[in-house]
Amino acid sequence: MLEVRNLSVSYGQHRALENVSVRVDPGEIVVILGANGAGKSTLLRSIGGLCEGNHTGTVEMAGHPVLGLPTNRIVESGIALVPEGRGVFGELTVKENLLLGAYAMRAREDQQVNLERIISLFPKLGERQGQMVRTMSGGEQQMVAIGRAMMSAPSILMLDEPSLGLSPLLCKELFHSLTEVRKSGLGILLVEQNAKQSLAIADRGYLLENAHIVHADSAVNLASDPAVQKAYLGVGTDQPVAPVAKVPDQTLTDPSEIAAAALGSVTGVPGPRPRPTDLTVRRADDLIGESIDNLVQRAAQARSDLVSTNRASASAPGTIARNDRLQGALMEIEQAAANARHGISPVLAAPTPPLVSSPVAPAKNDDLPEIEVYRKPKVDIYRRPDGGKKLQRI
Repeated sequence: MLEVRNLSVSYGQHRALENVSVRVDPGEIVVILGANGAGKSTLLRSIGGLCEGNHTGTVEMAGHPVLGLPTNRIVESGIALVPEGRGVFGELTVKENLLLGAYAMRAREDQQVNLERIISLFPKLGERQGQMVRTMSGGEQQMVAIGRAMMSAPSILMLDEPSLGLSPLLCKELFHSLTEVRKSGLGILLVEQNAKQSLAIADRGYLLENAHIVHADSAVNLASDPAVQKAYLGVGTDQPVAPVAKVPDQTLTDPSEIAAAALGSVTGVPGPRPRPTDLTVRRADDLIGESIDNLVQRAAQARSDLVSTNRASASAPGTIARNDRLQGALMEIEQAAANARHGISPVLAAPTPPLVSSPVAPAKNDDLPEIEVYRKPKVDIYRRPDGGKKLQRI
């Protein structure tokens, strides 16, 4: 069992830790949560004998004090640290990195047994024992770092930000591996920014703020604590934990609503949008409540009448622009109905170009769309012929 009591660490006048007390029992995962600069890494480095600050307090491993001992003796006592950034030897192979972890006297006799156990926990390491570590992904390098620490046959394994720089998928695999490591009887002291996943696998947790332990409880209680949710899980104190949709999901059945949803950008009036899955799963006629053919015919007839009216009143000021907008709206309605007939979402369908051209006022520069054009950069290469000073372009 690892027990830390009233540990304080200072760097000159700066107080990094103040009376911190932590306990880790065999076979449990304890997580330390806190913001950047709260002192989490200082806590682990102080326990592992790597902190250069001034220490006060006590750190005991299985009842024996280890604070202030040389690092190799702390490792011999059964404490192993996986530092932030992994600290693996990139120019060595996977197996060479793992065997370096068995340098401790307590691990030499069982070196092969420990190696087989680590390969069973991390099968990828067994497949790539001869691979250079620098050529591996971040998640695989993290496995090497954890495996190397476990090769020292520790009783307590400390990990400092193990998921740093890993993809969500690799994070999930890593935390699953930590649960398997716990089953082997190791106690794990985990410093992690990913509060959600770390609390999901942890037994207990501590909150470290401004060099002080401000709260300690079971992982379940911490995950449901409103203050923890707001600070570390991204949930406000006035919001429920379970995600709740702010806008109810509704299926549109009225043709005018479907038209308003499809023509929101044309009319300027936002309306509810039908889900694309509703248009692809259900029959279009059932969705809008009437025959699609009738809707298309009425829209086409209304557009034809509008074109005739537009031509007759072309000389009336202000009429052309207003009629053009109505014509565009009717064209969009017709296109939306045709798309619905073929099971295409009106939100995703491209607008149909005008069938009848009419004189309209020239568009302002503000109305023109912005088009980004990518041009391949031109690279000029020069050389010095015959070692001379004059440059010649190739």
